[in-house]
Amino acid sequence: MSSPLTFSTILSTSPSFGTTLPPAADAIAVFQNAFLWALVVGFVLAFLLGFGMGANDVANAFGTSVGSNVLTMRNAFILATIMETLGAVLVGFNVTDAMRKEVLKTDLYADHPSHLLLGQLAILGGGSVWLLTATFLRLPVSTTHSIVGAILGFTVVMNGLDGISWKKIAEIAFSWVLSPALSGFVSAFLYMIVDFAVLRRRNPVKCGLRALPVFYFFCIAFNTFAVVYNGSKLLGLSKMSLLAALSISVGLGACAALLFHFVLRPRILSWIYSSEDDRCNGRNNKRHFTFSLPETNPPGVGFMVFSAQGPPRRRANIANVQHNPGYCRVFTACFAGFAHGANDVSNSIAPLVALLSVWTNGSVEQREQTPIWLLLFGVFAICSGLWLLGHRVIETVGQKMSHVNPCSGFTIEFGAAVTALTASKLGLPISTTHCLVGSVVAVGSIKSGEGVDWHIFASIATSWLVTLPVSAAVSAGLMYIMKTLVL
Repeated sequence: MSSPLTFSTILSTSPSFGTTLPPAADAIAVFQNAFLWALVVGFVLAFLLGFGMGANDVANAFGTSVGSNVLTMRNAFILATIMETLGAVLVGFNVTDAMRKEVLKTDLYADHPSHLLLGQLAILGGGSVWLLTATFLRLPVSTTHSIVGAILGFTVVMNGLDGISWKKIAEIAFSWVLSPALSGFVSAFLYMIVDFAVLRRRNPVKCGLRALPVFYFFCIAFNTFAVVYNGSKLLGLSKMSLLAALSISVGLGACAALLFHFVLRPRILSWIYSSEDDRCNGRNNKRHFTFSLPETNPPGVGFMVFSAQGPPRRRANIANVQHNPGYCRVFTACFAGFAHGANDVSNSIAPLVALLSVWTNGSVEQREQTPIWLLLFGVFAICSGLWLLGHRVIETVGQKMSHVNPCSGFTIEFGAAVTALTASKLGLPISTTHCLVGSVVAVGSIKSGEGVDWHIFASIATSWLVTLPVSAAVSAGLMYIMKTLVL
């Protein structure tokens, strides 16, 4: 076996004369030529990882919208493409930096940057193999778990247990437990508010439309603050003060609330009352019905969906009809897609960003920020997987685990999105899958004692448990092969 190709070896053998490049630059060129194949393979594996993530994780984010018949599969995919892109570009850099710099001890590879470079290939390979396998099995697993497991596998092969930053791993593991619990709490709390303030009223539609401006205000203000405060240096947002960020966020949120109240609300009310005879003509006595009138929607409102459902068990003084405008559900679906792009897209390309940085500089320092074009590459791979295979997992989260109507779907996505976006700003690579499933279980349990298919949940929980060790094993195997054949 040949001696390992290290950066110091390249420096000692690089010509000092007869070249237009200084010795260090010439050494970098030699290093890049030696591992150009690894860069190419890395982009291919990163695309496969993003493809598997799009078919799995993004499908989770929009599963409840499709399951509640608010969005068609095609419309969900279109919105996902747009919102995932915005979330990744505007907020996603925080999580990317955490995954590639803080989980493992990069200083251990200072004299052997090629080891870290090839380790990223093992990470990408381990994550993509498991994600694609889980997608074909219709299991909504976590990309974050897959990547962290793959990092552990590669590091153990090269440096044993000492190569891992266990403090950071502990923080991430704690966030995996906290995120579904917090997401479920937010969604359940919001559902109880909606149930009391809207669904139990004599005129739930009218009460719901009164409450919607508040939700629009919070969504727009929260998203804006997440983008502008301590934002991307590439977009010139990193130096904005807290007061300026709050002022902009509150201002845009207020504009959105006023726009809905004075422009959209009258049109929606007019459309609802014009359709009242159709809704009351023998159809609202059914246990569950959903109808959509896309051709008669007022301009600018988008399609509307209303759902009526009698609760499985009787409650005192509770209206048996649930009404909720689907337009709000479209809005929360976009919110969820933005939050997912801000967190999970970054996880999928973090190994590729590290690989490219090491290959470009011949160093493990990785001082530069994640370039936007790499985030866009990750979005392209993810959206490709979503369009081609996303329908397989959407059915599991959106339809099989718990019945989701527009009202419960709204609270599920809202709670999951708030949790995921907050974690993104803190640089915590949590699992959006965990957030959504936690919200589905929490809201389903509140709706009725039989609101959750616990057999489906058990299979999902099992897939979560096996994700980390399986991806770690695949990554360790790939790294061992490369260590034997290449290093």
